[in-house]
This record gives sequence, C-alpha cells and structure tokens, in this order.
Amino acid sequence: MQNNYYAVIMAGGVGSRFWPVSRTSYPKQFIDIAGTGKSLIQATFDRFKAIVPVENIYILTNEKYKDLVLEQLAGIGEDQVLCEPAMRNTAPCIAYATHKIYARDPHAAMVIAPSDHLILDTAQFTADVTNALNMASSADVLITLGIQPSRPDTGYGYINFDKDIVGEGFHQVKQFTEKPVLEKAKEFVASGEYLWNAGIFIWSAASALKGFEMHMPQINTLFAGAQELYNTPQEKSFIIENYGNCENISIDYGLMERADNVIVLPVDFGWSDLGTWASLYDLASKDDSANVVNPSNEAILYNASGCMINLPAGKKLIVKGLSDFIIAESNNTLMIVPRSSEQEVKQIVADVKERFGSDFI
Repeated sequence: MQNNYYAVIMAGGVGSRFWPVSRTSYPKQFIDIAGTGKSLIQATFDRFKAIVPVENIYILTNEKYKDLVLEQLAGIGEDQVLCEPAMRNTAPCIAYATHKIYARDPHAAMVIAPSDHLILDTAQFTADVTNALNMASSADVLITLGIQPSRPDTGYGYINFDKDIVGEGFHQVKQFTEKPVLEKAKEFVASGEYLWNAGIFIWSAASALKGFEMHMPQINTLFAGAQELYNTPQEKSFIIENYGNCENISIDYGLMERADNVIVLPVDFGWSDLGTWASLYDLASKDDSANVVNPSNEAILYNASGCMINLPAGKKLIVKGLSDFIIAESNNTLMIVPRSSEQEVKQIVADVKERFGSDFI
C-alpha cells in the first residue's frame, strides 16, 4: 500500500430513482439497499481501505450529509469530509479534491469513484485499481475503468477504445458516447470495441491539474487561487464563498471527453452502478418465481412472479396474482409500479413533492 495513493468517494447524490426507500434526507448511499449488511458507502469505503491508507480517503458530499458520513465511516476525520456548498455536478468537486490533495502531496496518485456502486469481486477490484494507480504514477495519463458490456443497455455511457494495448492491459480511448439509442447500443456491443463507462477515474494529481488548466480554465483558476489555503482553517470559508461560482459541468464532458491522453482499463469485477430498482433486481437473489424479497421482509406470495419487494423490517405483505411489479415502502409512503415503468420514478417523485410536500421525498 503506497502512502502517496489517495481515494476520493463521491457521496452527494440523492438517489431519487430508488424512492421511496432513498430520499433526500437519507439517500441510497447510506442505506443497505443491496442487503449485504453494510450501506453502499460503507462497502465502498471498505474496498478502498484495502488499497490506500485510511487517512488518504476523502469523501465529497453535501453539507447536510456530513454527519451521516462521520457516523457511518469509522476512522474518517472531519477534515476528510469535503462538503459542497452548492450543486455544480462532478467536475468542480473533483477539481476541488484534486487541488487539495496536490497541495498536501504533489506526488499523489488518486482514484475517484461514486459511493453507490456494487462490486461483487472485491479482490479483482483491488488488483485493477492498484494496477491503474501504478500506471498513473508513472505516466502522464488520465485513466478510466471500462466494464465489459453484457447487453446493449441504453442507460450507460460507452467508451470506444483502440485494440492496441498501451502498457499492461490499457488501451487508448478514441471516443465517449453518452447513453445511445438501442440500435446504436446493439452495434457497439456487437463490434467488441466498446465498454461501459464505470465513472471511476484514476490519475496523478499533477496530470489532472494539467488537464483542468487546459480544458476547464475557469474552474481550475478558481481552485488554484486557494493553493495556500488548502489543509488550513481558511479552506472552508474559501470554498463556501467561491464554490458557487463554478460552472455546472460533469467531469466526463469537462475533462475526459476533451483530453487526448485518456486511456481505459477493461475490467470485469462484477460491477453495477445500482442506478435503478431494475439494476438491483438484476443482481439480487431470486426465489423460484423470480421474485426478489428483502430478507428482513415477511411476505406470502400467491401466483406472483418477477416482483421486486422492499419494505420496512417486520412489515407483513400478502401478494396474489401480481407479476413484474416494484413494491417499495419507506417514510410512511408505499409505491407500487410496474417494473417496466421504473424510469418514471423521477417524475413520480416530482409529483409526490407537488402533491404531498418535501417531507415525503
């Protein structure tokens, strides 16, 4: 384990597609939504503890989730929780973390990952991320991890890569494509030249800062102006006063799609971004009728199949003659919708807010 290796975990989202279990006051990253005995952020934190020193792990989150982070992650200090005072997408928060880490350690190599991914093969994950950190430490490159696609999914971004190998298993990235239509996704998968974009990035802090300076000068200039303030008591007030001035832009569009030194490592460690109820259903253990029932639930099912059921512990449920539905309850709110309509959950949440108020979202 290298002392100059760092991890940044992004944990500021609200996870509205997992409503009503995930809600604004207690979003999915803090919930054991996969039934593993740990919340998603706890599982992510534990994965990175095997790769970098605990004191080198930083959490990017919203100010209102700071106490939840400190409560759930043993060993994390307040100075390791970086709070975003305004929602500005992923590029500003990652630029902030990179500048802060560079000020602490100019030789730092870092991995940036969401807090709400499910990884089944943690040993392979450790090996792949360590391989990428080693590459980032020795070359001026920006690395992304690419997942071998198992189906032509329209919900993921795709990475077109050169088949020639650069280094140990790495490939030059030709192009990124965001969420293609189904026919295009089918072409991508059939070609064998595309990977899903996992949204996990690895680079040296120095290489990233070069990229920020070239491709996101406004954001880079803002954070570069605080170089003497990082890791001091003055850092927080600077961020509160200036963060809201950042452009609202993703790291994919702001940096990765514009840089010419991006490489990808194809990986296969049992990954899911757990973005929707369907993604959880696909990965979960099922009964003989393809139902997924949270282990803490007590359900009697008659002639029911393909249902996704997640209720509060101890809740009794009887279902008869229902197929391919999501049944989820939390916060005194019950949702029953066809699994085929799960992409409409975000609109349902908006309607609930308008009808019943913010307390229910």
